[in-house]
Amino acid sequence: MCGAIIVRGQPRGGPPPERQINLSNIRAGALARRVAPNQPEAKETPDEPWAWPAREFLRKKLIGKEVCFTVEYKTPQGREYGMMYLGKDTSGENIAESLLSDGLVAVRREGIRGTNPEQARLCELEDQARAAKKGMWGDGGGSQTIRDLKYTIENPRHYVDSNHQKPVNAVIEHVRDGSVVRALLLPDYYLVTVMLSGIKCPTFKREADGVETPEPFAAEAKFFTESRLLQRDVQIILESVQNQVILGTILHPNGNITELLLREGFARCVDWSMAVYTQGPEKLRAGERSAKERKVRIWKDYVAPTANMDQKDKHFVAKVMQIVNADAVVVKLNSGDLKTIHLSSIRPPRLEGEVNQDRRKLRPLYDIPYMFEAREFLRKKLIGKKVNVTVDYIRQATASTDVTPAFPERTCATVTIGGINIAEALVSKGLATVIRYRQDDDQRSSHYDELLAAEARAIKNAKGLHSKREVPIHRVADISGDTQKAKQFLPFLQRAGRSEAVVEYVFSGSRLKLYMPKETCLITFLLAGIECPRGSRNTPTGVQEGEAFSEEATLFTKELVLQREQVRQHLWREERELTFQVDDLSSVLMLPEAAESSQRLLLPFQISIISSILPFVIIKH
Repeated sequence: MCGAIIVRGQPRGGPPPERQINLSNIRAGALARRVAPNQPEAKETPDEPWAWPAREFLRKKLIGKEVCFTVEYKTPQGREYGMMYLGKDTSGENIAESLLSDGLVAVRREGIRGTNPEQARLCELEDQARAAKKGMWGDGGGSQTIRDLKYTIENPRHYVDSNHQKPVNAVIEHVRDGSVVRALLLPDYYLVTVMLSGIKCPTFKREADGVETPEPFAAEAKFFTESRLLQRDVQIILESVQNQVILGTILHPNGNITELLLREGFARCVDWSMAVYTQGPEKLRAGERSAKERKVRIWKDYVAPTANMDQKDKHFVAKVMQIVNADAVVVKLNSGDLKTIHLSSIRPPRLEGEVNQDRRKLRPLYDIPYMFEAREFLRKKLIGKKVNVTVDYIRQATASTDVTPAFPERTCATVTIGGINIAEALVSKGLATVIRYRQDDDQRSSHYDELLAAEARAIKNAKGLHSKREVPIHRVADISGDTQKAKQFLPFLQRAGRSEAVVEYVFSGSRLKLYMPKETCLITFLLAGIECPRGSRNTPTGVQEGEAFSEEATLFTKELVLQREQVRQHLWREERELTFQVDDLSSVLMLPEAAESSQRLLLPFQISIISSILPFVIIKH
């Protein structure tokens, strides 16, 4: 009803109680009413003529203003009727008189007493409005004031996209909780539910008996939003749609309510909608961080995680030595030590559904869709390059369970090269997905929001894992342990002469496993003319210790050729061990790293041809 006004006092220790005052002696039109879900046979009622202009008159004049009211009488049902004045006392503007003067309401004459001067004044104002043909007393009947109110949008996604994230004028009609409102979008008169992007406030849980139970600080968060937005003119940036609910950002001349709720500890960031927030997710994270540091409201019991590493161990530069699947790299520190770094907050491609083949025969790099593409992307970008590493968190080791294997301790970090976040680049190409965390889990990438945004772009553009196309299949023949296959492949490899290959594994300083892209096969490869110390290995009688300098030789070869581009070899014969050897030592180019280390590396290698220790019979460009 347009003649009903909700007032509240000043908050003291919590949201103040509401009080409804109905303007006495006047009759106002009724606004449109939607059919209740439990009354399917009922019909929706539209606005009565001049009801909407009367409501807008009151809204613009009273919302957020200080008023004074008098109560004339109270019905048995508890409804209070009286007069309302703008200001601190009854000397202010009489709201009922203003409505009558503009012809927006009529006097309820059946309750008028001729001896009451205030009621006589109301009748006089109505007569003046009639004479001037103002409002409802004008010609036309007022049909032009009835809204074409729409409660649903046929295609919310199309409607949101059609606005191109331009601010839409709106009036907030209802606040469900601190972060969910009902808004009237203008000028189309769509009445829609809008959820604030990027945050979530405490809510009211509806019990089985229909009673709503507020979560801690739910009432306070709702009042915070109501006191600032309810029935205010705002602008809404429509950003996305989730389960037919519009996600958006509400802009008010006095500020952004989303950021205010976070800063005051009434809301927390939510990752699933953070990616669509157009005003910059870093502002939301900063607001939440401020509330946590001050331990206000929902963060009153917050305990900040303690740093468990020195600053020098958190930021460092290292050289990438190896790519492990598609979410980890092995780097060489300045000290010479090797360290495995996992890319923070991303998950590599994995098999979906049931795995029909024997897991012992599963080759993840080739059998898991997009794993090879992801590994190759990282290999071409990073191998042999120096990168900047920022450790985000250390995931503690976990024991195995019935459904999950054991995991060792993992160092998770953001790896950048040339200012590019490698994890973000991987996700944007659809070659990895972003891990979703519990809201109270702070162990995540320091650039988590950028990862979510990159994943959203990949999904929208249907890239990689998100593509609807058939997944790429890599049929790679492993002939390193099959005599028959090796004999079949040897003539083809010999006729090819020099072939391109990638070193997939280094067994020892002179024994490698190569992947040959053109031939799509894996071969075991021996360096001709040299023999490196053998490493430790399992035997029927136990573990046999490695020879002296075997580890040094293996590491040397790894650093030079492991997962490098365009390694070429010349094949000349097949050994009984089903391996291939190389010759043509005189044509081999020495790598710069090897030349610099020649004096240091003479001792570790026990070789049959001392003059060929450095070349290794591998050409690398």
